[in-house]
Order: sequence, then C-alpha cells, then structure tokens
Amino acid sequence: MDYLKVFVSFLVIHLTCLVNGDEHNHLYKSNEEVVLWMNTVGPYHNRQETYTYFSLPFCAGPKDSISHYHETLGEALQGVELIHSGLEMHFKEDISKVPFCQVNLDDNKLKAFIYAVRNHYWYQMYIDDLPIWGIVGELDETNNKYYIWTHKKFDIGFNDHHIVDVNLTSETKVELKVNTNIEFTYEMNWKESPIIYKDRFNKYLDPKFFQHRIHWFSIFNSFMMVIFLVGLVSMILLRTVRKDYARYSQDEEVDAMDKDLGDEYGWKQVHGDVFRPASYPMLFSAIIGCGHHITLVTLVVITFTIIGDLYTERGSLLGTSIFVYAVTSPVNGYFGGALYAKMGGRIWIRQMLLSAFLLPSLVCGMAFLINFIAIYYHASRAIPFGSMVAVACICVFVILPLTLVGTLLGRNLSGQPDYPCRVNAVPRPIPEKKWFMEPLIITMLGGILPFGSIFIEMYFIFTSFWAYKIYYVYGFMLLVVLILMVVTVCVTIVCTYFLLNAEDYRWQWTSFAAAASTAFYVYLYSFYYFMFKTKMYGLFQTAFYFGYMALFSIALGIMCGTVGYIGAHAFVRKIYTTVKID
Repeated sequence: MDYLKVFVSFLVIHLTCLVNGDEHNHLYKSNEEVVLWMNTVGPYHNRQETYTYFSLPFCAGPKDSISHYHETLGEALQGVELIHSGLEMHFKEDISKVPFCQVNLDDNKLKAFIYAVRNHYWYQMYIDDLPIWGIVGELDETNNKYYIWTHKKFDIGFNDHHIVDVNLTSETKVELKVNTNIEFTYEMNWKESPIIYKDRFNKYLDPKFFQHRIHWFSIFNSFMMVIFLVGLVSMILLRTVRKDYARYSQDEEVDAMDKDLGDEYGWKQVHGDVFRPASYPMLFSAIIGCGHHITLVTLVVITFTIIGDLYTERGSLLGTSIFVYAVTSPVNGYFGGALYAKMGGRIWIRQMLLSAFLLPSLVCGMAFLINFIAIYYHASRAIPFGSMVAVACICVFVILPLTLVGTLLGRNLSGQPDYPCRVNAVPRPIPEKKWFMEPLIITMLGGILPFGSIFIEMYFIFTSFWAYKIYYVYGFMLLVVLILMVVTVCVTIVCTYFLLNAEDYRWQWTSFAAAASTAFYVYLYSFYYFMFKTKMYGLFQTAFYFGYMALFSIALGIMCGTVGYIGAHAFVRKIYTTVKID
C-alpha cells in the first residue's frame, strides 16, 4: 500500500523545496527545525473566500522569513498561500509561553480586526502538512465588544521520528481598542503519542457523518433501483421487441401489394435513416470524445484516491486529476475522431481541435471570469499568472499532441462505417406523434431516475467541498458512479426505443440529451443546497459557487450523455442487426 501511495503521489509532479525541517519525508531528528506555515484567513461561512494570513494586521515572529512558495500546481490553483510564520520551533523541544511580536492598533488595523471578528474569520496553518484551524477573535454581543485571541498554544504529538498529532488552543482574550499595543505569544508542548504515522490523518475525518445510516441506505436504495430498472428494461424490451420481431416476420410473408396497403408502423420503418449522421456531426463527435475522456479520468482518479489516499495531501487530488486528464488525452481523440469519420466528416483537424479544447476552454473561461472577481477582492483564490501559463502549456504541448495521436488512430482503426443497414439518400419524413414522445419531453424525463440514484451522494460531496468536511469514502463514490452509469444506460435505452417506435430516427442527440439532463437536475439541486444548507454570502463566494457548480454539472452532463449514447448505440445496432431488413 505504501508503494502504491508513493507512486500515486509521484503523479502529482511535486516541485520540492529544501527547508530545514524535512516536511517531504516527514522524518525529524531531535531538535531539528519544524516549520509553521501560515496559510489563509477568511469568513467561516464562505469557505472559498480566503485571503493571505497577513492580509490582516497580524505580525510575524522574529525568525528570518522563508519565501512563500507553491509546492504543486494543484496547491496554486486551490489558493494555498504558504508563508513562514517566523516562529522558532524544534522537534521535541518544549517552549514555555513567550512573546514573539506586538501590534499597535491604529484606526485601520482596528477596523480590519473588528471586521474579521464580526464576520467570524478563521485562519489555517500547517505543521508537517497537518492542518490547524483557529478563530481570529470573539464578539461579546451583550456589551458589543470585540476581542482577539493573542496566545497560541500548540500541543504536538510525536511517535518515534514522526509528527502524528497537532492541536491548537487559542487563549488570552484581549479587547480591541484603538491605540493599544497587543502582544502575541505562543508556547509549544511536545508529548509522545500512540498514534501511528499512517493513521495521523484520521482525526480530520468524520465517519459519523459519511458512514451514517442514510448514506448506506442511499447506496442500497440505488442498488435496488438498478436491479429494478435492469429487470424492467429487460422485460419490456424482450417482450415488446419479440412481438415486433414476430410482427415483422409475418409481414415478410405478405406479398408486396398487401404490404404497401398495410398499416405498418414502428422502429423497423426508419431502418433507412436510423444510422444517418447526427446533425452537427463535428460538435457531436467532439462531445462524445470528451465524454469518453471524462469518464475514464473519473474512474482512474477515484481508483487512485482509494489506493493512495490523495485527500490527505494538499492539492494532490487536483494535481493528479490534471495529470491523468493530460496523459489520457488520446482517448478523447480516438473516440471522437472515429465517430466523426464514421459520420463522413472530412474537416478532421478542426474536429480534433474542438475535441481537445472543448472542456479546457470551458474550465479556463469560467476560472478566468472568477479570477477577475478574486483579484478585485485580493483573495488568495486568484490564480497566479505562472499557474495560468503552466495550464496553457499543458493544454498546448501535452493535451493537443496526444489528442492528435488519438484522432489519427481512431480515424484509421475505427473510422470506417460498419452499419447493419443502408442509409437512404433522401431522409424519411418524421410523422406526427403524441406530445410525450417529443424529443424535448423525453430529454427532460430521462434524467430524473439517474438523478434519483445519486442525489443523496451529491449532498455528501457538496458538504465536503463547500463546507468543512473531508470527503474520504471514495469507495462509496466509485459504487455510486457505476450505479449511475447502469441506470443511465437503462433509462436511455428505453427512451431510444420509444423514440424509434414513434418513427423518429433522431436518436443520437436525443439519447445524449436524455442522459445528460441528469446534470440539469444536479444544478437545480445546487440552488436548493445554496439557499437552505449553507450560509454563504457576498459576490465572490456566490460567483465561485454557481460558476464552479456549472462546470461540475457540464462535466457530469457530458459524462452521463456519453454513457447514455454508448448504451443507446449498442441497443440500436443490436435490434437492427437481428431483424432482417429488405
């Protein structure tokens, strides 16, 4: 397990920096320096609205500062701002209460602290990659007085040469008044701990929340839904399609005159159009290629996280996702390029560019917009220019060439049309049908059951990202993703059958949209979660929430839509291959 964890961590491409305390192998000798990193500060109810710790008029310790740095690209994109605290700390060396700096409160500093206390500002620190949280101050509502905590008491547990536990106690409450000197102090208490190194992150997890009975019940409920849907789809389609087969077999025995005069209907009537290329084939093939890519990245990253516990390392999950997305880019080009070639597309270079940059352009565009707001707020979430350049280079020099390779392979290996039916030269008119058979209605109804299979899991995922829970039950997530795929395929097959039976051959976009509409309900649920489950406020946090929820929903919609299209395509090929077509 340790070797697998090291391998997964290597994928993040750490840019290690040499410091006195060896934070990267987490091994310390007696009296070796331990670094306290100050990270960010911000309002408690707005988790993503964070600022650098020293944006408030705190003071640093007397030790020479170590220039702040970002260890990984994932940390930079997540707004991690590691700045040395200036405090002297050494492994196993106790420090009694000692002052390290003073702040004279003028009007500006007083207003800054009062604003922070009023808005429940908290700050985050790191010791040996273990996070520590503290509150800036306290409001006495009875007297309308503002206080600030000035003493930091660190209780640090060690096991052999490892730091395994860190606790912060804020003490010494001082009232905020203009023109007063506030002295900040700290102390260090080291004690041996029975916690072993590999379990040191367990204290930050919340098994009572994530392993609650409702979570297990939701998995069981979704699993039963899968069994029900698979059985229902099998029963309906086997019985219905068998009747269709029998009816079409009888029709083959009728002479041509009777067949012309007969009242024929059903999916066999559109056999000459069912494999007609979808409208906007370039866009459609690019989306399907992107969907294959997102699906693979999702499964691989979840698997890596289960194996390597990526949630324990700052920025590791995001960094690994970027790495896996870049490396697996040929999947995008292969499936998108093959589908475009089968549809008779000739402008394959343009299709390849659209496929390669479809999702990155959406992500970068949204991030760029939110970045403007973050810069206006001077928030730490503002992405540094160097990180933007790094992402651009990954897109241009890694994703694009690999997508090109995949496109060439897809066009040459799987780009030949192999449909079981001829495509008529002239499209068949689509007859009128009942209102509930219209593609728009089928699309809106198609996402209800898939959303029902995941909406409880969405609550846990939202709470971990937008609140202060650390999501660690990635085995649950993998199971839910697989259940979602099965439910999506079953529902899409039913929707496709009803559409074809109404003699409407426009099944490609409809099957994709019916499955992708799951994301529409997820985005609607995000509005409910924002209004009733959070206390977020302000332009920055609201824009951040709905902007990135839109990106999440789009990616989920592309993934579900692609899975639905794959299932519908296999179903259509199967029924038209089985029945003899004149």
